[in-house]
Amino acid sequence: MDALDPVAREFLANHSQDCSYRLFNRRQWLECLCLVGFWVWIFFFRWDLFLIWGTLLSAAAYLAVALFKLLCVIRGSFARRKASQLVAERIPDDKLPVYTLLIPVYKEANVLPGLLQRIRQLDYPEGLLDVKLLMEEDDPETVAVAESMNLPAYFERIVLPDGKPKTKPKACNVGLQRAKGEYVVIFDAEDRPEPDQLRKVLQAFAAAPADVICMQCRLDYYNANTNWLTRCFTVEYATWFRFYLEGLQHMGVPVPLGGTSNHFKTEVLREIGGWDPFNVTEDCDLGVRLHKRRYRTRTVDSTTWEEATSRVGNWIRQRSRWVKGYFQTWFTHLRHPLRTLKGLGLRGFLGFTLVVGGHSLLLVLNFVFWALLLFYLGNLAVDISEGRQVWEVLAGDKDAIRNAWRMIYTGKEEHWLLGPMSWAFFIISCTLLLGNLFFILMGLIAVVQSGRKRLAFAALTMPLYWILISIGACKGLYQCFTKLHYWEKTRHGDSE
Repeated sequence: MDALDPVAREFLANHSQDCSYRLFNRRQWLECLCLVGFWVWIFFFRWDLFLIWGTLLSAAAYLAVALFKLLCVIRGSFARRKASQLVAERIPDDKLPVYTLLIPVYKEANVLPGLLQRIRQLDYPEGLLDVKLLMEEDDPETVAVAESMNLPAYFERIVLPDGKPKTKPKACNVGLQRAKGEYVVIFDAEDRPEPDQLRKVLQAFAAAPADVICMQCRLDYYNANTNWLTRCFTVEYATWFRFYLEGLQHMGVPVPLGGTSNHFKTEVLREIGGWDPFNVTEDCDLGVRLHKRRYRTRTVDSTTWEEATSRVGNWIRQRSRWVKGYFQTWFTHLRHPLRTLKGLGLRGFLGFTLVVGGHSLLLVLNFVFWALLLFYLGNLAVDISEGRQVWEVLAGDKDAIRNAWRMIYTGKEEHWLLGPMSWAFFIISCTLLLGNLFFILMGLIAVVQSGRKRLAFAALTMPLYWILISIGACKGLYQCFTKLHYWEKTRHGDSE
């Protein structure tokens, strides 16, 4: 506790109930131990019930999340077409407020020159801009490049002292303390926001109810055609930011914000304490905390172009951090479930469970389901073609192993594929088939309605992409218990 950065310590003191400093409290640990113990007991005393009920519950959760996401995408598709017909009047320059831009950079010296150019391209009076360039003390290369650049007067270089946790939200909280603007937005160092984005956001705020304090702009990729990975990543982002978040907004459930291009009313953001410095997806957590306090988020028809990670290792590091943060957010707000239910309302609580916890769980289950299905099909193929199992060949004594297998897994003198395991794998197969059909359909809706039909083939291959996501998800879940606050750094600038 003493080693914590003062900004992080202040957040923990003021928001201990909703802070991700710890993964579980004592009650949650006890509940987890009881739940695990219950399923272990069932496994040893009634393995067949364990297999069937475990499969049914997992399949139900998987399909519920997939179906809810599909409904959100369809709802968002209709809402987006209706919203695109609305045109707001341009706000005169003399009525524009001061706007703060928070730009956290860490080991990204190579993208700073391009960042300066993109900020200068914004259609906003320079005298009303307040740009905070947030750097870390242990990143001397980026600090040196920033010091050597001839930055405009509205830029402020802020070097954060070395301290824990070393996260983006901690840096943003420091910038928030020194923000001069009535509105504040986060941009990453490689971002390319559309020049009129700030004006569009202010027009949206002017037309929105007073309880709307956050505007989320779309994120998209300028290097979509680099390789298969970036194409699938672009399909995922098109689905998420163009339709899914739009659907969540209209369904009245918490909106998990994107990591950048979310615009806030500064005063309200300070009131709720800013971002959780211990959460590695502070954007998702903030969306939930806003909803708890009866504040709302809206999406804006403006795009910020980013760089899609094109290397698998770099991509998995990024994805594992995202999923770890979603699990952090889920466990943190379930620390006091009744209080969260009261704050979010029944609809919001169910949406939070499906969007944050259910989505993360689906990613892990997807990998497990595919692994079990491939194991089952592999054994079935060997049995059909050779009349024997792989494990029989390796064991040598086929009859003894076959009898032992029957006794353990069926309790009957019949082939193990015809027992409860057969039902379990049948359920898994149907779940994977329906779930992946939903994902393919969502991707096709996104690429067709966003005018990117060339990505249709990538949308058809999304099941393979989701397997890759699941690998990152399993890593993220593992890191929840080993490196809770570790920020997996994503390298940028490969496509500059």
